[in-house]
Amino acid sequence: MFVTRSRIATAALLFATTLLSGCGGSDLARDFGFVRDAPDEFTVTTQAPLSMPPDFALRPPVPGAPRPQSRSERLAAAEALDPQIALGGGAASGLTQGQQALVAEAGPSAPANIASQVDRQAAANQPSEGFVHRLMFWRPPAQPGQVVDATQESARLRRNAALGQSPVVGPTPIIKSQQKGLLEGLF
Repeated sequence: MFVTRSRIATAALLFATTLLSGCGGSDLARDFGFVRDAPDEFTVTTQAPLSMPPDFALRPPVPGAPRPQSRSERLAAAEALDPQIALGGGAASGLTQGQQALVAEAGPSAPANIASQVDRQAAANQPSEGFVHRLMFWRPPAQPGQVVDATQESARLRRNAALGQSPVVGPTPIIKSQQKGLLEGLF
């Protein structure tokens, strides 16, 4: 009798496992609350609240027309960046007294050619090369990257075109860098 009960229990457990395996997938975990679904932040929008009209002599709404209470996404973004727009003033209407005081304390505005002045000052403040530097590194600085030999590359491209091959066939001729100066590697 004990053997039959254990076989029945084993069969029932196997049957229950088979039934539950058919319910697998992420839906089961979502149904039991193991997976949290957050809303997509780009699809969530706010709607203006409903309000009673000031008078009941309004025109009926036109199907497909935009709601007068709703704002466009562009206007909502502009209001988030510039609070003056949200207050009804707009950026061009002027500054508040506090903003005017802040601008007055900031001092005069920058000259129109400020970028060129800064560039000239930076070039003037750059230290010059000394005698020892010119003696050790007497060659002009090499250009970064690899330099392609134009005449050999042109000949290679013409040869590939004459043979009907792709332009990428064959190695690209590169000009090798010059040797280091006499004193360049000593220090």
